Amino acid sequence: MEAIILAPSPWHGGEVALQKRLGVDARMEEVGRRVLRDHLVEQHREFYPLLPMVVLGSVDGNGDAWATLRAGEPGFLHAPDAKRLVVELPREPADPADAGMEDGAPLALLGIDLGTRRRNRLNGKLRRHSRGFDLGVEQSFGNCPKYIQLRQVHFVRDPSEPAALPPVSRFELDEAARALVENADTFFVATYAELGGGRQLDVSHRGGPAGFVHVGDDGWLAIPDFAGNNFFNTLGNIAVNPRAGLTFPDLATGGLLQMTGEAELVSGPPRGVTLDGAQRYWRFRPRRIVWRAEALAIRYDPVRAG
Repeated sequence: MEAIILAPSPWHGGEVALQKRLGVDARMEEVGRRVLRDHLVEQHREFYPLLPMVVLGSVDGNGDAWATLRAGEPGFLHAPDAKRLVVELPREPADPADAGMEDGAPLALLGIDLGTRRRNRLNGKLRRHSRGFDLGVEQSFGNCPKYIQLRQVHFVRDPSEPAALPPVSRFELDEAARALVENADTFFVATYAELGGGRQLDVSHRGGPAGFVHVGDDGWLAIPDFAGNNFFNTLGNIAVNPRAGLTFPDLATGGLLQMTGEAELVSGPPRGVTLDGAQRYWRFRPRRIVWRAEALAIRYDPVRAG
Protein backbone atom coordinates (compact mmCIF):
# COMPACT_ATOMS: atom_id res chain seq x y z
CA MET A 1 0.00 0.00 0.00
CA GLU A 2 1.31 3.41 -0.95
CA ALA A 3 1.96 5.74 2.00
CA ILE A 4 0.00 8.98 2.17
CA ILE A 5 2.30 11.95 2.78
CA LEU A 6 0.64 15.05 4.15
CA ALA A 7 1.93 18.50 3.33
CA PRO A 8 3.37 20.47 6.26
CA SER A 9 0.87 22.19 8.52
CA PRO A 10 -0.40 25.49 7.15
CA TRP A 11 0.14 27.02 10.61
CA HIS A 12 3.36 27.71 12.48
CA GLY A 13 3.99 26.92 16.14
CA GLY A 14 2.74 30.20 17.58
CA GLU A 15 -0.57 29.95 15.74
CA VAL A 16 -1.02 26.28 16.68
CA ALA A 17 -0.33 27.00 20.37
CA LEU A 18 -3.17 29.54 20.52
CA GLN A 19 -5.50 27.25 18.56
CA LYS A 20 -4.75 24.43 21.03
CA ARG A 21 -5.54 26.72 23.93
CA LEU A 22 -9.07 27.08 22.54
CA GLY A 23 -9.32 23.40 21.61
CA VAL A 24 -9.78 24.18 17.90
CA ASP A 25 -6.39 23.02 16.58
CA ALA A 26 -7.69 19.86 14.85
CA ARG A 27 -10.49 21.75 13.11
CA MET A 28 -8.17 24.62 12.12
CA GLU A 29 -5.69 22.16 10.63
CA GLU A 30 -8.43 21.02 8.25
CA VAL A 31 -9.65 24.58 7.62
CA GLY A 32 -6.15 25.84 6.94
CA ARG A 33 -5.42 23.16 4.37
CA ARG A 34 -8.62 24.16 2.59
CA VAL A 35 -8.53 27.98 2.65
CA LEU A 36 -4.81 28.92 2.68
CA ARG A 37 -3.76 28.81 -0.96
CA ASP A 38 -0.55 29.37 -2.88
CA HIS A 39 -2.44 31.18 -5.63
CA LEU A 40 -5.15 33.78 -6.18
CA VAL A 41 -8.58 32.40 -6.97
CA GLU A 42 -10.55 34.11 -9.73
CA GLN A 43 -12.72 36.22 -7.40
CA HIS A 44 -9.61 37.70 -5.76
CA ARG A 45 -7.98 38.35 -9.14
CA GLU A 46 -11.11 40.32 -10.02
CA PHE A 47 -11.19 42.05 -6.62
CA TYR A 48 -7.78 43.73 -6.55
CA PRO A 49 -8.18 45.98 -9.65
CA LEU A 50 -11.22 47.59 -7.98
CA LEU A 51 -9.27 48.91 -5.00
CA PRO A 52 -8.05 52.51 -4.50
CA MET A 53 -5.90 51.57 -1.49
CA VAL A 54 -3.77 48.72 -0.21
CA VAL A 55 -2.22 47.90 3.18
CA LEU A 56 1.39 46.68 3.21
CA GLY A 57 3.56 45.18 5.94
CA SER A 58 7.36 45.04 5.77
CA VAL A 59 10.48 44.61 7.90
CA ASP A 60 13.37 47.07 7.64
CA GLY A 61 17.07 46.33 7.90
CA ASN A 62 16.98 46.61 11.68
CA GLY A 63 14.31 43.92 11.94
CA ASP A 64 11.58 46.44 12.79
CA ALA A 65 8.09 45.78 11.43
CA TRP A 66 6.10 48.55 9.76
CA ALA A 67 2.57 48.76 8.41
CA THR A 68 1.51 51.33 5.84
CA LEU A 69 -1.34 52.33 3.55
CA ARG A 70 -0.75 53.30 -0.07
CA ALA A 71 -3.31 54.70 -2.51
CA GLY A 72 -3.60 54.47 -6.29
CA GLU A 73 -6.13 54.84 -9.04
CA PRO A 74 -8.16 51.60 -9.31
CA GLY A 75 -6.20 49.22 -11.50
CA PHE A 76 -2.84 49.90 -9.80
CA LEU A 77 -3.25 46.37 -8.42
CA HIS A 78 -3.85 43.58 -10.91
CA ALA A 79 -3.12 39.88 -11.23
CA PRO A 80 -2.02 38.78 -14.73
CA ASP A 81 -2.04 35.19 -13.48
CA ALA A 82 -2.91 33.27 -10.33
CA LYS A 83 0.65 33.30 -8.95
CA ARG A 84 1.45 37.01 -8.83
CA LEU A 85 -0.03 40.39 -8.07
CA VAL A 86 1.34 43.43 -9.88
CA VAL A 87 1.58 46.49 -7.61
CA GLU A 88 2.17 49.70 -9.56
CA LEU A 89 3.43 52.07 -6.88
CA PRO A 90 6.49 54.35 -6.87
CA ARG A 91 9.01 54.24 -4.03
CA GLU A 92 8.04 56.46 -1.08
CA PRO A 93 11.16 57.48 0.90
CA ALA A 94 9.06 59.33 3.51
CA ASP A 95 7.31 56.08 4.43
CA PRO A 96 9.34 54.08 7.00
CA ALA A 97 7.81 50.87 5.63
CA ASP A 98 9.43 51.52 2.24
CA ALA A 99 12.86 50.59 3.59
CA GLY A 100 11.72 46.96 3.85
CA MET A 101 10.52 46.77 0.26
CA GLU A 102 13.76 46.01 -1.54
CA ASP A 103 13.93 43.47 -4.34
CA GLY A 104 13.56 39.93 -2.99
CA ALA A 105 12.17 40.99 0.38
CA PRO A 106 9.17 39.23 1.95
CA LEU A 107 6.05 41.37 2.06
CA ALA A 108 2.56 41.15 3.53
CA LEU A 109 -0.38 42.68 1.71
CA LEU A 110 -4.00 43.25 2.64
CA GLY A 111 -6.50 44.21 -0.02
CA ILE A 112 -9.46 45.76 1.79
CA ASP A 113 -12.52 47.61 0.51
CA LEU A 114 -13.98 49.74 3.28
CA GLY A 115 -17.06 50.37 1.14
CA THR A 116 -18.05 46.70 0.88
CA ARG A 117 -16.02 45.16 3.76
CA ARG A 118 -14.39 42.63 1.41
CA ARG A 119 -10.76 41.75 2.07
CA ASN A 120 -8.03 39.35 1.00
CA ARG A 121 -4.64 38.70 2.57
CA LEU A 122 -1.58 37.87 0.52
CA ASN A 123 1.97 37.10 1.63
CA GLY A 124 5.00 36.51 -0.57
CA LYS A 125 8.23 37.93 -1.97
CA LEU A 126 8.43 41.05 -4.09
CA ARG A 127 10.34 41.58 -7.30
CA ARG A 128 11.06 45.16 -8.29
CA HIS A 129 10.44 46.54 -11.78
CA SER A 130 10.15 50.00 -13.34
CA ARG A 131 6.45 50.42 -12.46
CA GLY A 132 6.64 49.12 -8.88
CA PHE A 133 6.87 45.43 -8.04
CA ASP A 134 5.34 42.00 -8.49
CA LEU A 135 4.34 40.07 -5.39
CA GLY A 136 4.70 36.32 -5.79
CA VAL A 137 1.89 34.47 -4.03
CA GLU A 138 3.00 32.21 -1.17
CA GLN A 139 -0.17 32.46 0.93
CA SER A 140 -3.54 33.89 -0.07
CA PHE A 141 -6.76 33.74 1.90
CA GLY A 142 -9.97 35.66 2.48
CA ASN A 143 -11.15 37.08 5.80
CA CYS A 144 -14.57 37.64 7.32
CA PRO A 145 -15.88 41.23 7.24
CA LYS A 146 -16.33 41.56 11.01
CA TYR A 147 -15.32 44.83 12.67
CA ILE A 148 -14.77 46.71 9.39
CA GLN A 149 -16.49 50.10 9.60
CA LEU A 150 -18.24 51.00 6.33
CA ARG A 151 -16.84 54.10 4.59
CA GLN A 152 -17.04 55.83 1.23
CA VAL A 153 -13.84 56.88 -0.51
CA HIS A 154 -12.87 59.85 -2.68
CA PHE A 155 -9.58 61.22 -4.04
CA VAL A 156 -8.37 64.70 -3.12
CA ARG A 157 -5.24 64.72 -5.32
CA ASP A 158 -3.36 62.64 -7.85
CA PRO A 159 -2.07 59.64 -5.85
CA SER A 160 1.27 59.82 -7.67
CA GLU A 161 1.92 63.18 -5.98
CA PRO A 162 3.71 62.86 -2.62
CA ALA A 163 2.46 64.63 0.47
CA ALA A 164 3.57 68.25 0.74
CA LEU A 165 4.36 68.01 4.46
CA PRO A 166 7.47 66.12 5.69
CA PRO A 167 7.22 63.24 8.16
CA VAL A 168 7.73 63.94 11.87
CA SER A 169 9.53 61.32 13.99
CA ARG A 170 9.12 60.88 17.74
CA PHE A 171 9.85 58.32 20.44
CA GLU A 172 6.68 58.90 22.46
CA LEU A 173 3.06 59.66 21.66
CA ASP A 174 2.28 63.35 21.91
CA GLU A 175 -1.16 64.64 22.84
CA ALA A 176 -2.48 64.68 19.25
CA ALA A 177 -1.21 61.17 18.51
CA ARG A 178 -2.65 59.82 21.74
CA ALA A 179 -6.04 61.35 20.89
CA LEU A 180 -5.97 59.75 17.42
CA VAL A 181 -5.24 56.33 18.91
CA GLU A 182 -7.83 56.58 21.68
CA ASN A 183 -10.59 57.68 19.29
CA ALA A 184 -9.77 55.23 16.50
CA ASP A 185 -12.13 52.52 15.30
CA THR A 186 -9.61 51.13 12.79
CA PHE A 187 -5.92 50.35 12.69
CA PHE A 188 -3.56 47.92 10.94
CA VAL A 189 -0.81 45.75 12.40
CA ALA A 190 2.23 44.09 10.80
CA THR A 191 3.93 41.13 12.50
CA TYR A 192 6.27 38.36 11.42
CA ALA A 193 7.74 35.00 12.39
CA GLU A 194 11.18 33.61 11.55
CA LEU A 195 10.51 30.09 10.27
CA GLY A 196 12.68 27.34 8.88
CA GLY A 197 11.54 28.19 5.38
CA GLY A 198 12.19 31.91 5.84
CA ARG A 199 10.49 34.99 7.23
CA GLN A 200 6.69 34.97 7.13
CA LEU A 201 4.95 38.35 7.36
CA ASP A 202 1.35 39.24 8.04
CA VAL A 203 -0.52 42.54 7.96
CA SER A 204 -4.00 42.61 9.45
CA HIS A 205 -6.95 44.91 10.04
CA ARG A 206 -8.14 45.60 13.57
CA GLY A 207 -11.46 47.32 14.24
CA GLY A 208 -13.91 47.96 17.03
CA PRO A 209 -15.99 50.70 18.61
CA ALA A 210 -14.30 54.10 18.68
CA GLY A 211 -11.97 54.12 21.66
CA PHE A 212 -11.35 50.37 21.75
CA VAL A 213 -7.58 50.93 22.08
CA HIS A 214 -6.43 52.32 25.43
CA VAL A 215 -3.14 54.18 25.99
CA GLY A 216 -1.82 53.69 29.52
CA ASP A 217 0.12 56.20 31.56
CA ASP A 218 3.21 54.09 30.89
CA GLY A 219 2.82 54.56 27.13
CA TRP A 220 1.75 50.97 26.42
CA LEU A 221 -1.28 50.42 24.17
CA ALA A 222 -3.81 47.89 25.51
CA ILE A 223 -5.65 46.21 22.65
CA PRO A 224 -8.61 43.80 22.86
CA ASP A 225 -8.91 40.78 20.59
CA PHE A 226 -12.46 39.88 19.59
CA ALA A 227 -13.93 36.61 18.36
CA GLY A 228 -12.69 35.89 14.85
CA ASN A 229 -11.69 33.11 12.50
CA ASN A 230 -9.21 31.46 14.94
CA PHE A 231 -6.37 31.81 12.45
CA PHE A 232 -4.34 33.79 15.03
CA ASN A 233 -1.95 35.13 12.39
CA THR A 234 -1.17 38.29 14.35
CA LEU A 235 -1.20 36.86 17.87
CA GLY A 236 0.59 33.70 16.74
CA ASN A 237 3.40 35.81 15.32
CA ILE A 238 3.59 37.86 18.53
CA ALA A 239 3.82 34.60 20.52
CA VAL A 240 7.11 33.77 18.78
CA ASN A 241 8.41 37.26 17.94
CA PRO A 242 7.46 40.47 19.79
CA ARG A 243 8.33 42.90 17.01
CA ALA A 244 5.29 44.59 15.52
CA GLY A 245 4.30 47.68 13.56
CA LEU A 246 1.00 49.55 13.94
CA THR A 247 -0.58 52.19 11.73
CA PHE A 248 -3.49 54.35 12.81
CA PRO A 249 -4.91 56.21 9.81
CA ASP A 250 -6.72 59.51 10.17
CA LEU A 251 -9.17 58.61 7.43
CA ALA A 252 -10.71 62.09 7.37
CA THR A 253 -7.41 63.92 6.70
CA GLY A 254 -5.26 61.25 5.05
CA GLY A 255 -2.70 61.31 7.85
CA LEU A 256 -0.88 58.15 8.98
CA LEU A 257 0.44 57.53 12.47
CA GLN A 258 3.00 54.74 12.06
CA MET A 259 4.85 53.11 14.92
CA THR A 260 7.18 50.19 15.45
CA GLY A 261 7.97 48.49 18.73
CA GLU A 262 7.31 45.41 20.82
CA ALA A 263 4.06 43.56 21.49
CA GLU A 264 3.16 40.94 24.06
CA LEU A 265 0.20 38.70 24.85
CA VAL A 266 -1.36 39.20 28.27
CA SER A 267 -3.37 36.75 30.36
CA GLY A 268 -6.21 39.16 31.12
CA PRO A 269 -7.39 42.74 30.63
CA PRO A 270 -4.93 45.38 31.80
CA ARG A 271 -6.00 47.12 34.99
CA GLY A 272 -8.96 49.42 34.38
CA VAL A 273 -9.45 48.22 30.79
CA THR A 274 -12.44 46.08 29.84
CA LEU A 275 -14.51 45.93 26.70
CA ASP A 276 -17.61 43.89 25.95
CA GLY A 277 -16.89 41.04 23.56
CA ALA A 278 -13.12 40.99 24.10
CA GLN A 279 -11.85 37.42 24.39
CA ARG A 280 -8.25 38.27 25.15
CA TYR A 281 -5.87 41.24 25.19
CA TRP A 282 -2.43 42.13 23.96
CA ARG A 283 -0.16 45.11 24.56
CA PHE A 284 2.15 47.18 22.39
CA ARG A 285 4.93 49.59 23.35
CA PRO A 286 5.99 51.98 20.57
CA ARG A 287 9.74 52.49 20.22
CA ARG A 288 9.73 54.76 17.16
CA ILE A 289 6.77 56.82 15.92
CA VAL A 290 6.34 58.59 12.56
CA TRP A 291 3.49 60.99 11.80
CA ARG A 292 2.88 61.64 8.09
CA ALA A 293 0.28 64.36 7.56
CA GLU A 294 -1.82 63.99 4.39
CA ALA A 295 0.17 60.90 3.42
CA LEU A 296 -2.84 59.44 1.60
CA ALA A 297 -4.39 61.03 -1.48
CA ILE A 298 -7.78 59.60 -0.49
CA ARG A 299 -10.31 60.38 2.21
CA TYR A 300 -12.87 58.07 3.77
CA ASP A 301 -16.27 59.27 4.96
CA PRO A 302 -18.36 57.15 7.34
CA VAL A 303 -21.46 55.57 5.86
CA ARG A 304 -24.43 56.78 7.88
CA ALA A 305 -27.14 54.30 8.78
CA GLY A 306 -30.69 54.85 7.50
